[in-house]
Amino acid sequence: MDLNLPKPIELYLTAENANNVDGLASCFTREGTVLDEGRTLKGREAIKARNLATKAKYGHVVEPLEIDEDAERVIVKGRVSGNFPGSPIVLPFSFQLAGDQIAHLEIG
Repeated sequence: MDLNLPKPIELYLTAENANNVDGLASCFTREGTVLDEGRTLKGREAIKARNLATKAKYGHVVEPLEIDEDAERVIVKGRVSGNFPGSPIVLPFSFQLAGDQIAHLEIG
């Protein structure tokens, strides 16, 4: 990845694409949250379980295309490819970081 992504986001995307659910969950703070497909998940175990389910359902990978930052968040537009209608699609991944971890992620 050559977009100069913040380390927690780079680790998240690497784990996502490698189907490394433990590595992905460890990118988040203990109370980290993910908002995806209208559902909010809280905590590493919930994030891990949801990632397992979505990987099994969609078999997706994310290719980061561009990055934009402001004072509160880092938005990465990513091309998501997998087993779903309309694949591939480009989605925004809006990250809020807390030090070297992800505190919140909103997808879509």
